[in-house]
Parts: sequence; C-alpha cells; structure tokens
Amino acid sequence: MNPIRKAAVAIAAAAMVSGSATVSACSGQPSAVVLQTADGVTRLSVETVDYTAQLEAFNASARKLGSALLVDSGDSGNGNVVSSPASLLIALSMLRSGASGATAAEMDSVLGLPGEGREEAMNALLASLEKFDGDPGSVDEDNPPRKPVMHAANGLFVDEGVPTGEEYLATLAKHFGTGVYPVNFADEAATKPAIDQWVSKNTGGRIKKAPAHYDPDNTFSLLNALYFAAAWETPFDASDTADRPFTKASDEVISVPTMHSSLALAYAEAPGWKAVDLPYAEGFVMRLVLPDGGASGSSGSAPVSAEVLGEVAAKLSSAPLDMVHLQLPKWDHKTSFELRAVFETLGLNQMLSTDKDFNAIQPDMKLTQAAQAANITVAEKGTIASAVTQLNAVGSAAGPEPQRELILDHPFQYEIVHVETGMPLFTGWVADPR
Repeated sequence: MNPIRKAAVAIAAAAMVSGSATVSACSGQPSAVVLQTADGVTRLSVETVDYTAQLEAFNASARKLGSALLVDSGDSGNGNVVSSPASLLIALSMLRSGASGATAAEMDSVLGLPGEGREEAMNALLASLEKFDGDPGSVDEDNPPRKPVMHAANGLFVDEGVPTGEEYLATLAKHFGTGVYPVNFADEAATKPAIDQWVSKNTGGRIKKAPAHYDPDNTFSLLNALYFAAAWETPFDASDTADRPFTKASDEVISVPTMHSSLALAYAEAPGWKAVDLPYAEGFVMRLVLPDGGASGSSGSAPVSAEVLGEVAAKLSSAPLDMVHLQLPKWDHKTSFELRAVFETLGLNQMLSTDKDFNAIQPDMKLTQAAQAANITVAEKGTIASAVTQLNAVGSAAGPEPQRELILDHPFQYEIVHVETGMPLFTGWVADPR
C-alpha cells in the first residue's frame, strides 16, 4: 500500500525512528499532525567536497533567483527588498525531485540545475547547514549568538485522501531527510493552524503565518523555512552609531542611523562595483556590494546582475585582507512575494501549467500558489533573518487502494435505494447483461 495512504489509516501512530523521523518538540511539527516518512529509507550521508561542481551550479542558480526576486521587489513600496533565494532554491529542488517530462527539462534549463548528482548535492548542502542547526525559539534576538544558528526546515503537507508517490516519498527521506504531514485540507480549522504553527516554530515567531493564502481545495503544500541568527566577528560599537546622510536613487538625501568601524576584511573591486565580506563570528559572512555612481550615476540605483554577483564571489574568494573603514546603516526590513510572477519572468511556464509532469508526487498535480515572506534585522551586534517559501498544488483524489474486490462477472442482484430513508426503490437480478 502507498505509505501515505497507510499513514492516513495509522495517523495516530506515535513516532518512527531510524529513517522515520522521531516526533519531538524541537522538530517544529504541529502537535496534532504526525510526520510520516518512507518505510525503511535512511538519509544518504554525503560530503560537500564530492559535489563541488554541482554546488557551484546551485550557487549560480540562487544568484539568478535572487536577482529575479529583487527585480520583482514583491510588496515593497519603498524600494527595500529582502528575499531568500536559498529558500526558494531548496523548495524548487524538492519540487524538481517529483517532476518529469518537459517540466523537468524546463526547470533544469531555466534554473541551471546540475544534472548528475543533483539530489546528492542538495543533500550535502543541507547537511552542511545542519552543522549550525538550532532552535530559533531559543535565540535571544537582542543578543545574536556567537555560534550562528542556521535552521533550515522542509515541511510538506499532503491531503490524506490523495496518494503521494512512493518513490517521491523515498527521495525526500533519502536526500532531504524529511517526510510529509498528512492532513485534511478541507478542514481549514485544523489544517491552517497546523501549517501556520509549523511556519512560526521554524522562524522563531518572526513569520507567524504561511505566505500563501489558504485554499481548502489544495492537496499539497511544500514549505521551506530558513532562520539565521549570528553575531558579528567584531561587533560595532553602539556608542559610535550616529545619523549619517544616505542618498537615495532619486537623489533625495536622508539621515539614517549608521554604524562604522575599521576592520581587516576581504575586499575586491572592479569597474562598476566595490565589495567586502563582513564576517560573522563563525561560518558565515555578509557580502556587501556597492555599485558605483550612487544616486547621480547610472549604475548605483539598481541591484547588480547575477553575472556580476558571480564575479564578486570569484574575486572575494581569493582577495587578501585589507584594512577597510566600513560605514554601514542599520536596517529592519520585510518583504512578501507572489512567486508565480517571478516564475513567469524566469520562463518557468511549463512548470506553472502542467497537470501531468508532477504525477510522481500526486496524480494530475498542478501548481496553484507560490509565495515567499522574508525579513531581516541588522544592527551593531549582528543579524537576525528568516524566510518561508511555500508552493501549493492540487492533485486528483484517487482515494485509498482497494483492499477487497467485487468483480461482477456472474449473475448478481441490485437495488436502487433512497439514501435518506433506505427504501429500495428498485431491485433486480442480472442473469445475462446482454
């Protein structure tokens, strides 16, 4: 029997171990919904060093997605945009694992996803991030931790009345270390709070609700959450923070609280931009890229391209440390995106329209909604950021596999019954159907 249909029958099962994730408070799963994973499948152990080329392809893909998100700008009304291309890439990678045909080819081409070793490389990426995993709810956001917390979580909510493909479920367990939560989407009063609880738990309460509008007709909701909290390697002195002028793209000059310090940083520049890597206490940096020109020039009023970001990354990776005087404004921003518009701009039209190429996930599955919410707070002590990406879909309710048979291949009796009263309005016997 399909594992998810089995799960629907055995939804009250307490917990599953050794490849079938243990139910625990720190997992972020809703208390009323039991995580179900593929029976007998354990996560593959991989290392990033074995997938260097694939990981670079992922990085290039994330830069492309990030540029598209910034150009789209979501619901930003003032030009400030924060997004998570990594969250979107992880969500799309999980969706790609269940894609076939023209949709799979389109996703690979448009997103620049690696061919051989794609899922293994994503597994390696997620495993690398897990070295910094922690509970977002335990973080004192007024005092970001010296050891960064980088929490990544994948949540798949599937309708318990719609079968989920066995191979897809096995792929989730083998490469993404996760399973699915069987729910009843028609029961909004139970399912919407469960999804929202998952979102809030995995973002430390910074995002309290799933970014896509709840639709009881959906049968599939894939979510990725990222939460990041880290102190700077060298904190800024709050007593040195002062209002400084900041020139907007419109040439308007405003005054904003600005931090400053002199630090030994990886520094690089080229025609059109300057950049530094500002390190956190461990494992992460904030890459700051300043286009030339400012408000009065032609290149300072818009984000740089994905190609330029690739050049920045290459130069900074080999840049020597220079003493840099850094002047950095504080900021606290949030943005929401309707991702279908972003996908259309990228050219993922087949992915948006198909109702056949995701059959490995659910029968006749078609994407209905895609959204992201992201926020970030940057101050003297460090950075707190979170994001949730949500991809929703509807599949056909094929129902559970039959456990018994009724093959009408010899004479049989029938009734036509009035349901409300139980009255048999017609009855008969079929000895020869001709």
